[in-house]
Parts: sequence; structure tokens; C-alpha cells
Amino acid sequence: MVGAGVFASPASAHTPDWSVDCSTVTVDLKSYSSDPTNTVTLQADGKDLLSEKFGGGFHKKLDLAKHDKPLEVRLIVKANDGDQHNVDDTKTSPVCDEPEPEPTPTPTETPSETPSETPSPSESSTPPADTPSSSAPAEEPAPSTSEPSSDLAETGSSNSTPIIAGIAAAVVAAGGGLLMLARKRRSAQQ
Repeated sequence: MVGAGVFASPASAHTPDWSVDCSTVTVDLKSYSSDPTNTVTLQADGKDLLSEKFGGGFHKKLDLAKHDKPLEVRLIVKANDGDQHNVDDTKTSPVCDEPEPEPTPTPTETPSETPSETPSPSESSTPPADTPSSSAPAEEPAPSTSEPSSDLAETGSSNSTPIIAGIAAAVVAAGGGLLMLARKRRSAQQ
């Protein structure tokens, strides 16, 4: 008789297993009725994370939202083969220990060089264009390898040199003309 009672008991035992850590919830439900009318509900801080029907077994891992205080997580399982197999359990998710954020390197400011006085012409870093510098010899540019070399010497002039020379000649001529005109007036007045 005892053997008949052992064989009459259900062959499967419901195994609700679940765990909570600081960032996830893992649910593993085994050996439930294969009829897909079992339900599992997960809540975090009173809000539903999951509510699904399942049959036979259920396994899922869910991420919890980042939280700054302990979070209550509740598992509710309704078995379709009797209330004695239902689960209503609450666990607490602790706050994750976050590693100290590495300090962001602060960019170092380079002090701007602002002269306190206006530099005199002799302190200027670039000599005037019309005056050759006596402190540093002029470097001749290296010959270009992409163009055929010409027999002419490199003079250091640019395309604007004739224009500048023409303007300078016009200014000198105008100055000379004004000087001549001024002398004629003085001699006429005397």
C-alpha cells in the first residue's frame, strides 16, 4: 500500500528559483504544468517589469533600472494546477557599488603671451619687407624638383614687386612735382 501512495504522487515538483542582485533579476521556473496558462509577474518598486504566460518552464534574466536606494523586487507566479504552487515573494535589490569615477584630466591652460608694452621696430619678429635684415641671413629657397630648372637666379621677388615699385616711383615723382611747385611759388612771391 505504501508503494501505491508513492506512485500516486505527482512525478514533478514545481521549482521556483529566482535571484536578485544590484542590477539584474534572474527567474528560473521548472517543472510546471505544460499547459501554457501559468503566469509569471515581476515588479520593481511596484511597477510591472514583466507579465507573461508560460507552460512547463520559464527562464529569463532582466536588467533593473539604475537605482540609488535599495529596490524591492516582487515575483508572483500563478500555477494553473493549484494555489499551493503559487509564489508571491519579495527580495531587495541593493544599490550597485560604483567604482570611483576616474578624474577627468583638466586641460592645462597655456598662458597667452601678451606683451605689456608695444614692441619697438627693432624688437619686431619680422623685419619690414623693404629693409633687409642684418641679424639673419636670408635663406634661398630650395630648387623645385617638379618644374624644370631655369638658368635665372632666384632674386626673392614676388609677383607684386613691379606694382610696389611703380607706386613708389609715382609717389617720388609726385613729391618732386610738389617740391618744384612750392619753389616756384616762393620765387614768384619774392
